[in-house]
Amino acid sequence: MSKNLVIVESPAKAKTIGRYLGRDFRITASVGHIRDLPASKLGVDVENQYKPQYTTMKGKEKVIRELKEMAEQSDRVLIATDPDREGEAIAWHLAHILKMDAGSPCRISFNEITESAVREAVAHPRSIDQDLFNSQQARRILDRLVGYELSPLLWKKVKKGLSAGRVQSVATRLVVEREREIDAFKPEEYWLLSAWLKPDSDASSFRSRYHGQLENGKIKKKKLTNGDETEAVISSVRDQAFTVYEVTKKKRQRQPAPPFTTSTLQQEAARYLGYSSRRTMQIAQQLYEGIELAGQGSISLVTYIRTDSVRVSGEAAEAARMYIQDTFGTDYLPRVQRRYKNKSSSQDAHEAIRPAHFDMSPNQLQAKLSNEQFRLYRLIWDKFVASQMAAAEINTVTADILAGDVVFRSQGESVAFPGYLAQYGVQLVDQETDKKPEENGGKDQLPELSKDQELMLDRLEPEQKFTQPPARYTEASLIKAMEEKGIGRPSTYAPTISTILDRLYVDKTGKYLIPTELGKAVTGMLEIHFSNIVDVSFTARMEADLDTVESGEKDWIRLLDEFYPTFHQQIEDASTIDRVKIASTPTGEKCPECETGDLVIKEGRFGKFIACSNYPDCKYTRNIENQVNGKCPLCGSGLLSRMSYKYKKSFFTCDKQGSDPECPFISWDLPIEGKKCDTCGSYMVLKRYRGRSFPKCGNRDCPTNEKKVKKETGEQGKSSDKKVEPTAKKAAPKKRKTAVRKKKTDG
Repeated sequence: MSKNLVIVESPAKAKTIGRYLGRDFRITASVGHIRDLPASKLGVDVENQYKPQYTTMKGKEKVIRELKEMAEQSDRVLIATDPDREGEAIAWHLAHILKMDAGSPCRISFNEITESAVREAVAHPRSIDQDLFNSQQARRILDRLVGYELSPLLWKKVKKGLSAGRVQSVATRLVVEREREIDAFKPEEYWLLSAWLKPDSDASSFRSRYHGQLENGKIKKKKLTNGDETEAVISSVRDQAFTVYEVTKKKRQRQPAPPFTTSTLQQEAARYLGYSSRRTMQIAQQLYEGIELAGQGSISLVTYIRTDSVRVSGEAAEAARMYIQDTFGTDYLPRVQRRYKNKSSSQDAHEAIRPAHFDMSPNQLQAKLSNEQFRLYRLIWDKFVASQMAAAEINTVTADILAGDVVFRSQGESVAFPGYLAQYGVQLVDQETDKKPEENGGKDQLPELSKDQELMLDRLEPEQKFTQPPARYTEASLIKAMEEKGIGRPSTYAPTISTILDRLYVDKTGKYLIPTELGKAVTGMLEIHFSNIVDVSFTARMEADLDTVESGEKDWIRLLDEFYPTFHQQIEDASTIDRVKIASTPTGEKCPECETGDLVIKEGRFGKFIACSNYPDCKYTRNIENQVNGKCPLCGSGLLSRMSYKYKKSFFTCDKQGSDPECPFISWDLPIEGKKCDTCGSYMVLKRYRGRSFPKCGNRDCPTNEKKVKKETGEQGKSSDKKVEPTAKKAAPKKRKTAVRKKKTDG
């Protein structure tokens, strides 16, 4: 019998903690939440101070039974769930079902899963934080009230299967409003004029851009707004001598950025690694809970990953300074530890995201981590180490060059001392984004120039430009906007973006988020009838109020009472509005089946498709065929990507399929252009299996297939190839049954 039972929320975390506690401790996992509001009804008594009706979650009966048995066999039970709202809620519900006193010292928490942190927490347990639990409970009930009452209204007035929520609806509105700005944008013409100059005939040319005019001994900046103005400047300088008018040299410092918060980690992982916010958090969770390292067991590599703070402990900063001194030398150390200031909205409940161990560098662990884990760990490591390093010193040069009274300007930068940039292994990066110069339109390298020096004109390059509309949001920029506007919290950014994508309110094209017609329609309806739900300021104030519940300054029941009666009245008032029509994009074609309807682009649960505008009288549908880069391996024609609704995945066909003569090529896997199988001479395809890609012969009967799949995946090749082949008839049906969505009530 173990004297002490420690309960965490995940088996991986249990395994990691188990390394640090002795035989007197038994570590087990609840595997996430064990109780929640019921899925089949509201579960909140709005007439009785919003009393929640919690029920055991489906599939958790066995877990609860086992936890009760283990608790009865133990002298002491400690709950070590994550140190945030959700973790505190899990702890509260565990204490409830195990009949523990939540006010007793039964709760332990730690920011990092290291031996010292775990043992310190066990030595100093605390009671469950009732205010923190109340904050989570208020958020959960608030989301249930909004989702349960507003979602059915959307089903009646817009479309079945929709949902709304106080955070997701505002995030969708941001994307919709950005698209409105883009649609309303009117581009303005302007011109750039570059003079390519040389100090002498043997030197390389450098660029100097038109800047303005010299008037009464002062440089007046001007813009070229059309081709005639540009041509006039070209004519005026073509035969003029180009002379250096003034050279200004400065040295400035560039300070490192703070270590990662949740939002900045998600932003940079999206920008540099191409990870979605959801994928970033999945990988970061693995690094936090523990990675199985050969010969060492399960080890946590980073601190807690849901934080809005840039604060770090003095011990961690000192460990980083020792690493910097050993790796780069004392010149790369600032005189004292760097301390970063949190934003006024920061809760500062946890440290910034940083490495948990400084004797485990990314290079040491590369062979032991997956590629995704290694790349994210290196990103976290580099950011934290750089944050404690000396500033970079940058030499800047600005040269104003005269041709008559026309001023051209050249700017250049060079690194005098790399400072923190040395950690990134680059000479110069952008201060805000840490991009290399060639990736960020960096300043040119200039030759040594002096006042009154004459230069040779190599060529003049005029370039017509137009002002650009605001850029569409990416996941990274939307998270940044949400954080700046106070919408959501670190734990909600990734789930919110996943939700608006899953609900088809927003489409992701490349890296950009584009609102669908459905998203525009729902946002428009909410703006008219539920302006507070999609109001950025209202949502930010609500988040701030929920934070005051967490700090004990506000009662959670009072908060709900200030919101719900008004919201409920809005629901009743909106019940009489007309049904909202979702705009469809016309294709310009007539329906071939009824011959009277127009073909339009619709959006369904598996993506876009073409349908007849006379639906439901005419049920004609067909796939949208997307052209794919590459050539058909059988006839050399183009390739199309199509959707199989039966198997819910895309496949590839020749664009001559269905024509005369017809090409029979069809495959689940993309053919590799110009590559043939060494064994049978057939075409090769790029096989995707469990997140990995490898080349495979397109001939199912080729003997290399079994060997190839065995080698690359560890699976029997023939069994993985026994899937049904796609067929054009099944993949692109004339009629498509409408799938019934499972109703989701929470926003």
